[in-house]
Amino acid sequence: MAKTKPVINVAFVGHVDHGKSTTIGHLMFQSGKLPQQELDKLRAEAVKHGKVGFEFAYYMDKFKEERERGVTIDLSYEKLPTNKYDVTIIDAPGHKDFVKNMITGASQADAAFLTVAAKEGVQPQTKEHVWLLKTMGVAQIAVLVNKMDTVDYKEDAFKKVKDEVSVILKQAGYKLEKVTFIPISGFKGENLVKKSDKLTWYKGPTLLEQFDLFEQPEKPTNLPLRMPIQDVYEITGIGTVPVGKIETGIMKPGQKIIILPGRSGKGVPGEIRTVEMHHEQLPSAEAGDNVGTNIRGVGKKDIARGDVICDAATPATIAAEFIAQVAIISHPTVIAKGYTPVFHVHTAQVPCQFIELIEKTSPDGTKTPNPDFLKTGDVAKVKIKPIGNLVLETQAANPHMARFAIRDAGATVGAGVCIEVTAKK
Repeated sequence: MAKTKPVINVAFVGHVDHGKSTTIGHLMFQSGKLPQQELDKLRAEAVKHGKVGFEFAYYMDKFKEERERGVTIDLSYEKLPTNKYDVTIIDAPGHKDFVKNMITGASQADAAFLTVAAKEGVQPQTKEHVWLLKTMGVAQIAVLVNKMDTVDYKEDAFKKVKDEVSVILKQAGYKLEKVTFIPISGFKGENLVKKSDKLTWYKGPTLLEQFDLFEQPEKPTNLPLRMPIQDVYEITGIGTVPVGKIETGIMKPGQKIIILPGRSGKGVPGEIRTVEMHHEQLPSAEAGDNVGTNIRGVGKKDIARGDVICDAATPATIAAEFIAQVAIISHPTVIAKGYTPVFHVHTAQVPCQFIELIEKTSPDGTKTPNPDFLKTGDVAKVKIKPIGNLVLETQAANPHMARFAIRDAGATVGAGVCIEVTAKK
């Protein structure tokens, strides 16, 4: 079957309870993807659980449950055809899930809608999400100012949120002239698919129109094959099937690959037997595709989430140590040499130790060589040693394999990018 429209992966992110799932559910209903009788069933269920008004959110949550049970190897979350694209919507429900999905879900998004409630405005997590999106390489953002019904659809309320969010976007390095702010009501369904008569002062696109205004992502097919493994399934009649998003390059049957680091830490060689997407075998798949693959000579015990399928001729590096540019987003005290948080790189989670603070740049721009410590707001060049096997490449070699987030005690401390790497012998 020929692929007709380009695929674009779009994440919906934002503070918990700011209305992401409801917005997506209502969008699906208005664009005909969620039939009325199905909605009536969800509504009855919501009422039964004492959650009146949650019927649209339930629509997305039933997918979430399906994902958690791992019954399907189809990694797409929800499909929405628009005039220009086949959109895959990634709903990142709740804060903790978001960070896990967004980081280890391997920066799957080409673009994102940041959802901010009109009344509550910017929350601490709003800021964290913006930094994460930037670090994970999500170049395009649009902002949904949601729950406009709670502020009587007033332009002043919209402008206030727009100004607050603009400050954060600018700090993270987004160009404001490229960011569209869209006032909506996910619950009431205003300005999702068609222009709302309650927002006559607003002249920009609706939510649905904005999908087509995102630029088509460049496909890094010219770089060597890299597919970080998201999950490994055992499928009856097929065998071991690792699934994930191809970050760079092309994957096709017959190709010689090596999976790094693998259980052994030395890599597991193999050959691609089949590649499939949406239960359909493909002659080849490329960067940006979410696929499952069966590999000759590779069993479930050899590989795990966080391993990377690489082209055998040009494998990635396993880092003995590396130098990174790191932004400290939020740390309660200070970070000194010896600090060992968990690094989330593509789908891997590996503890890493800060072994040298080379240089820091304070928020006001002053540079300090060999600082004693780093604190929130600092950007620094740091030497880091993984405690364990970590597949990582430099920004110059492969930006898709160079970005990471730093987490400690369930919170995001910072984010960064690898600029030099020393390979393990």
